[in-house]
Parts: sequence; structure tokens; C-alpha cells
Amino acid sequence: MKTLPDATDLEAENTDSATKPVKICMHVTDGAYDDYRVMREATALVEAGYDVTIVDIMNEVERPQKEDISDVHMSHVMYPELFIPTRFKPWYLAKAADMILRGSIRLVQTPTDIYHAHDVKGLPACYIAATLRRKPLVFDSHEIPLDDPNITRWRGLSKLAGKVLTSMMPRCTGVMSASPLYSREIMREFHYPDVMTLLNLPTYREVPPSNKLRERLGLGPEIRIALYQGNIQANRSLEQLVNAAPFLDPNIVIVMMGHATEATRIELEKLIAEKGVEDRVKMIPAVPYNELLSWTTSADLGLTIFKPGYTRSIRYCLPNKLFEYLMAGLPVLSSQLDAIAEVLKTYEVGDILPSLAPEDVGTAINAMLADSAKLERMRQNALKAARDEFHWEKEKLKLVAFYKKVVEKSKKSIGK
Repeated sequence: MKTLPDATDLEAENTDSATKPVKICMHVTDGAYDDYRVMREATALVEAGYDVTIVDIMNEVERPQKEDISDVHMSHVMYPELFIPTRFKPWYLAKAADMILRGSIRLVQTPTDIYHAHDVKGLPACYIAATLRRKPLVFDSHEIPLDDPNITRWRGLSKLAGKVLTSMMPRCTGVMSASPLYSREIMREFHYPDVMTLLNLPTYREVPPSNKLRERLGLGPEIRIALYQGNIQANRSLEQLVNAAPFLDPNIVIVMMGHATEATRIELEKLIAEKGVEDRVKMIPAVPYNELLSWTTSADLGLTIFKPGYTRSIRYCLPNKLFEYLMAGLPVLSSQLDAIAEVLKTYEVGDILPSLAPEDVGTAINAMLADSAKLERMRQNALKAARDEFHWEKEKLKLVAFYKKVVEKSKKSIGK
């Protein structure tokens, strides 16, 4: 696979001397090594001359407490009981408080010049550590904060959390998010003046043709594949694809590829059997990320069929999979998700569903795959958009520029 030359001019003017780089301590409340946004940011900053440590929280107690991955220092807080589901609210709150305490202790103990909180769950511990040590704080909101139904269904807790977050935001030297519409909502809801958008983009590569999905599933060359790739979980509306399968034209197969939660996998398998569409809907496990695009490109169409009303974070999302589809040359069929729709219309790389009714989904897949000229035009547009706009080499320049401003602001603050 060909890749773009590495972005130039990334050297950060971030030190008082060449021997003492600025230290950044990131914090995420899940395992970081397979979180592509976290690791892309960390490695980009290391390339730019920063010294980056990630403090994450893991249940994989067999891993060493400290290790280096791609020159990023990893400091794992081992907490297997965190990952046991808790339904009773007081226990949920107690577990959250315990996680914040453990994270705060490790963060305070980690030598750093700047704290970087990944998502709202990572912010309280970073806020505590940054306040105690009088260090700058960066907040990286992967979604719209506090938009999770597990929080919004508890009105009192949701209201209190909103007030706490609003009080924390002025302490942040910089804030970023993963979608321009997330940035808009954060500025509006939490009164922060300027939120930088950093998209979840893959590293650029030219992906040669592949037939991996058909080979894996034993499908003939005449079969057209509509692919969903990503986590197979409850909030992805994947039952809509199973319900749409009876309306597909012959020789069209839907493939779902990704890590599956056990409950969702069982529910989907049961629904597939009930609908009698075992030959039309296939589920396969995730593949290693460095191989992903060679699998993606063997499909004919990429799918993002989420329910817009599930949360605002879903409605306004710009997920990894969208840009992976484009880089692999896949036209995209999406539900009415505002940010995705803007990309599809602007770059003419896909179509928007009129609704998530099963017949509408099936009809839309049929129509896109039947129009070979339009599909090829969209495929070429997708490849061009990925090459010109939607790749990490371009996006990481924004991250480095953002951090240069954070360092400059912190120096001015110290000088006052």
C-alpha cells in the first residue's frame, strides 16, 4: 500500500532547550492501545517533539503496568471490577468516584507539563490533577458530553453533571472535538468560546483491489456486498439491516464486520434466523486494523445506518468508518445524520436514506448497486476526497498547531 509522505513542518517549538521536550499526560478511562483516536494523537505529538504518556484504565491485568508503544509511554491503572456492569445507581456512582480517585492519583504521580483528558469520563481526574499541580488542561471530547442515555435517563444526575462540567470548562486551556457539529453544541451548551474540530481520519494509503470478503464468505464474483464495519453493538441500529434483507435484490448480501458485544451478537443472530435471511446477512469478526482497508475495498457499498434520534452524538457524528469507506473507494449509504449528510452531498460520495423503514433501506441499497455508472463516479469522488482532504497527515497539522497555542498560552499564564 502506498502512503503519502509524512507531513512536514511538524517540529514543535515546544521546549526551552532541545534536551527538554514538553511533557503531555493523556488520560482515557478505557484501554488506549486500541483506541485509534487516542493513539493517533499521541504518536503525532511524539513525532512533533513532545514527550507523551497515556494513563488509561484497563481490565487486562496480565499486561505490564508500564510499557512503551510507538514511543508513547503507557501507564495502565488495572481495574478489572470497573468493567463489571452496574445497574443500581448508587453503586454506579460509587464505581465512577473510585475510578476518578484512582485516575487522579496516577495522574498526579505522572511528571507532565500539560494534562489532556480524552472524553468526558477522563475529564474529572485530569481536572483534579491539573488544579492540584497548576498545569494547563486540554479537553478532547470524542462525543457531545453527557449525551449518553445512561446519564440522561437520570434527570437529577444529568442536571448536576451538566453544572459540574460547565464549571470545569473555563479551567481548560483548549478544547477539541471529533465533529464540527459536536464543537457547535459544546460551545452552545457549555459556554466555551472556541472548540477546535479534529476529525477521526485514517492515515492515507492507496488500497489495491481485493476480494477478501467474498473469499472469506465463499461468495461468487457476481455477489454485490453492502458493508457495515465497526462495533456491533446496541446503539448501531443493525437490526434495521436485518429487517431490510428480505427486500434486497438477488445477488446482494449485507456484511457486518467488527467487534460484537455478546448480547447484540445473540440478538442479531436470532433475528437473522427468524427472518430466514441467513444467506443475505453475514456477520464476521473484526480484522486487525492495519489490514482493515484491504477488506473494506472488497465491498461495493459502505453503510452508516444509525437512528438519528438515538442521541445527538449519533445524529452529529463523523465516525472513523465513514472516512475508511472513502479511502477504500466505497460509496456510502447513510441514514439522515447531519454531519455525514453534509460530507456525502459536498463531495458527491453517497446517498441519504429517506427513512429507516426496512423496505426503504432495501430499496436504497438495490438502487445504488444497480446504477453502475453512478456508483463508479461516486467511487472516484471518494478516492479523490480521501486523497485531497480526509487523511490524518493533513489533520494532524491542526493538532500540532493547537498544541503550539496551548504551550504559548501556558507560558503567558506563567509569566503573569
